[in-house]
Amino acid sequence: MRLIAEDLSGERGGQPVFAGIDFSLAEGDALIVTGPNGSGKSTLLRVVAGLLPATGGGVRLEGGGEAFPTAASAAHYLGHLNAMKPTLTVAENLSFWRDFCGEPELSVEAALDTVGLDGIGHLPFGYLSTGQKRRAAIARLLVSRRPLWLLDEPTAGLDAASERRFFVLMEKHRAGGGMILAATHLPLGMEKVQELRMGEAA
Repeated sequence: MRLIAEDLSGERGGQPVFAGIDFSLAEGDALIVTGPNGSGKSTLLRVVAGLLPATGGGVRLEGGGEAFPTAASAAHYLGHLNAMKPTLTVAENLSFWRDFCGEPELSVEAALDTVGLDGIGHLPFGYLSTGQKRRAAIARLLVSRRPLWLLDEPTAGLDAASERRFFVLMEKHRAGGGMILAATHLPLGMEKVQELRMGEAA
């Protein structure tokens, strides 16, 4: 499986923010996207996720078969927001995403245990602290299998112990043939990664 972007361009609010982006990820690869605020890091991830249209070039997934014909279909997207309903319990939120995404992997209980949130699945998501909310959102990556993780500032709100736990999860994902495309201002603890430095906003 391979993710390929060629001469990719994107815009935000009708204004160009990046152009001419090229990269390729194979199974087990990670690409860290860095750059100043406004340089297009989040926009790039949203284009790859299929949430925004590319304004030039394209991105494609090769070798995904019928299960994952496109990059968007192969991706988990973890953005600045956690994509959880505050009035639903943590377990209800994760069960929804597991059913919605298909390709079930870990159970809700196992995913919560993996991120250090065992025993709180019955609580409304809105009751959680900022760090707990982020960990619950990370658990969403674990309940359904997707080979491509698109991560936008994934460690925001995490304490040091939770960061270390997440680093282990990312390396395990890569070791299983997964790919990671992450936009971040902070080191993510992964070894042997590619780096893409985005320029200033247009």
